[in-house]
Amino acid sequence: MRQLFLLMILAAAGCLTSCENNETAKEQQPIPPVKIQTPAASKDPIEIGFSMDTLEEERWYKDRDLFKQAAENLGANVRVMAANGNDALQVLQAETLIDQGVDLLVVVPHNAEATAAIVHKAHLAGIKVISYDRLIRNADIDFYVSFDNEQVGELQAKAISSMVPKGKYVYIGGAETDNNAHLFKKGVFNVLQSSIDRGDITIIYDAWTKNWDPENAYKHMKQALEANAGEIDAVIAANDATAGGAIQALEEAGLAGKVPVAGQDADLAAAQRIVDGTQTMTVYKPIRKLAEEVAKLAVKLAEGEDIEGQETVNNGKSHVPYLLLPPIAVDANNLDETIIFDGFHTQEDVYSR
Repeated sequence: MRQLFLLMILAAAGCLTSCENNETAKEQQPIPPVKIQTPAASKDPIEIGFSMDTLEEERWYKDRDLFKQAAENLGANVRVMAANGNDALQVLQAETLIDQGVDLLVVVPHNAEATAAIVHKAHLAGIKVISYDRLIRNADIDFYVSFDNEQVGELQAKAISSMVPKGKYVYIGGAETDNNAHLFKKGVFNVLQSSIDRGDITIIYDAWTKNWDPENAYKHMKQALEANAGEIDAVIAANDATAGGAIQALEEAGLAGKVPVAGQDADLAAAQRIVDGTQTMTVYKPIRKLAEEVAKLAVKLAEGEDIEGQETVNNGKSHVPYLLLPPIAVDANNLDETIIFDGFHTQEDVYSR
């Protein structure tokens, strides 16, 4: 009996110990770790290829820097290549950007026709193309952003014809391969044609300037002066670089500051000539606005968003959606309120000469 009692006590004690150990085990069981959801790695920034005709003119350095800044502010990267007027090189550089896997291509064409090959190659790789400031012709470009280039010519002609309503005019055009050069000229003759028809204005010299080269513009002006015994009343040049070449020839003939000269681009040298009185006016195209608009559109297109233009323009192959920005006529009366106020040039630089 006594042995049975001892066995019962031992069994009860064992049960208590076992139960206590089980509870302790439960209490001491490690807490499973909390799973923290690691955020997905952010997507790579958009890569934009910027194929430029040239960096041999002051204006295009500004476009390059402003566009890069605007695109980078939107989180994109920009790869720039400039062909300096070489059509074959521009196509090769664009192919390089395509092979590097850019998400979108922005093109400033040197030759409006030759760069159609760039668009074709980009589209084969699934890359969209924006035509920057100059229209690429005979290609299915995805968007075109520029200034109202006919209006540029109209502003030039209005300024000069208001000063010289009658007389002998020289027109020095831009590069014939540049679609904008044709638009500038069209705008000029939109304004002058009625005076030409009346016989009030005579165009005594009219030539394209190969590659927009100021040296070629200088030669044109020399030829015009020689052919007309120096009797010239007004000059309209397609941009400030060609205006500079023309003014050099006028200086040599003793006519600088006596013959009104129009240009466009608002180059620093042109602004200084306006202050000096050797150039009458220029046309300012706020390229910061252009660069910012193209950057925004480029990012949207690269991300697959649909964008709409103001209207469409026929480039010989398709109707291209476009956005045109307004240009501004600048002369000695509004230099400070336009290009200096916008920070395009500093007052010190413009008036330092």
